[in-house]
Amino acid sequence: MSELEFSRPFDRRGITAEPVRLAATEAECAALAERFLIPAVKRLEAVLDVIAEGEIVHARGRMTADIVQTCAVSGDDLPTRIDEKITLRFVRPRTYQPDEEIELAEDELDEIEYEGTGFDLGEAVAQSLALAIDPFAVGPDAERVRAEVLDAQEPTGPFAGLAALKKDN
Repeated sequence: MSELEFSRPFDRRGITAEPVRLAATEAECAALAERFLIPAVKRLEAVLDVIAEGEIVHARGRMTADIVQTCAVSGDDLPTRIDEKITLRFVRPRTYQPDEEIELAEDELDEIEYEGTGFDLGEAVAQSLALAIDPFAVGPDAERVRAEVLDAQEPTGPFAGLAALKKDN
């Protein structure tokens, strides 16, 4: 397993009433951009309230980031600001029997398992960033590029022959 790009180990015994503030360094941002296959992560920050309820630990707050991603149509760099509420839930691992059918309630879908007393808040924020990146983001030139590409292409498919006949008449 490779080293995590934005690792912030957190021990549940260190929970206080103060929010936890996380900020990626320049090197961590560059490593995250490489991991997510985008041109750049300029900034990644999160402010989280961490609360323990028995063995379950909740981290709720806000994640903000400035990234540069690639326009899905033109390939141009597209600066993007991400500002999202995040809710993380850290739970103890469960054991399941082989072939056991498992039904998850809605609040169990985003659980992150941890062992011992610690978990990685930074990695959880990094994964939240990955989920927030729009894989089909389009920039201001997308429509122009799309029109140019479509105009330059010869029609194909089952109706291409009919279209050619219609042009001749």
